[in-house]
Amino acid sequence: MKILIVGLGSVGRRHLQNLATLGVRQLAAVTQNRCSLPQAGLPPYLPFASLEEGLAWGPDAVFICNPTRFHRETALAAAHCGCHLFIEKPVSDQLEGLAELLELVEKKDLIVQVGFQFRFFPVFQEIRNRIAQGAIGRVIAAHAHWGEYLPAWHPWEDYRGGYSAREDIGGGVVLTLCHPFDYLNWMLGDAEVLYAAGGHLSRLETDTEDVALVTLRFRQGAIGSVYLDYLSAPPRHSLQIIGDAGRVEWDADLGSAKIYTHGELVTISAGKFFERNELFLAETAAFLNCIQVHLVPACTLRDGIRALALACATKALLTEQLQGAVGIKYADNFNSSIW
Repeated sequence: MKILIVGLGSVGRRHLQNLATLGVRQLAAVTQNRCSLPQAGLPPYLPFASLEEGLAWGPDAVFICNPTRFHRETALAAAHCGCHLFIEKPVSDQLEGLAELLELVEKKDLIVQVGFQFRFFPVFQEIRNRIAQGAIGRVIAAHAHWGEYLPAWHPWEDYRGGYSAREDIGGGVVLTLCHPFDYLNWMLGDAEVLYAAGGHLSRLETDTEDVALVTLRFRQGAIGSVYLDYLSAPPRHSLQIIGDAGRVEWDADLGSAKIYTHGELVTISAGKFFERNELFLAETAAFLNCIQVHLVPACTLRDGIRALALACATKALLTEQLQGAVGIKYADNFNSSIW
């Protein structure tokens, strides 16, 4: 199998190394060599200066790891060449044009997986299974909290020039930390955005929102919230799901989850020696397997679009607030024709 990676920033390098670990030997990358991370230690790969050159090489699959703003156009070009796609989250910075991509990949019968790696976290998989089995009864509410300290997130670069801090290439806390939009959809069913508050509230030198608080309603009736920020030092990532017969609590610092039901406690752990890269290895191995035996990926393009719809609704509400709009806004994501 021939694999082309578009963008060799931190996540592109991770995929390059993991693909080599999984036995892929024909590797290539489209890169401008702008990342300040050292080249030493990377597996051998063919470098290309442009996407056109890389696609002319004839890859079987393309990993799209460039800045968010360019995901859609890169995916369209690769799909037109008949390449299977691994698209890093989020699938784009806007919903416009994704219906065209969806139609194209379905017409060409291409495998498309979106890089929401928390779907491969054993703890989250077990939480999802237990909820489906009714372990905590009917789900009533959920809250995800994720904060990172942007200046320390990529210590090898000036955060002010990174994609996460720049609106023009799809940055901002809502798109960059959009994982909760996906894993809440995955665990509890489709959600819609009821209200969002936040914006650029700190002294960070960015032109994007750095704090967001989002209120959700799930199709099955539960309510939820997602809090995101670029200000938390040390980072903070946690999840709480409340049912009418118990609750689930997970904290990234602990690694394990606790399920409380009628006075009983069950602890779910990924294992003492679990490492974060195992999520990326698992999602990459699953994608390669889907190509080889033509399976539906664990996180499809439609799944990625559903998560993006929540992020875009949030961004739109934050923009309206900046423009002076008042009152609670409602964004209907359930009935969109794109999925």
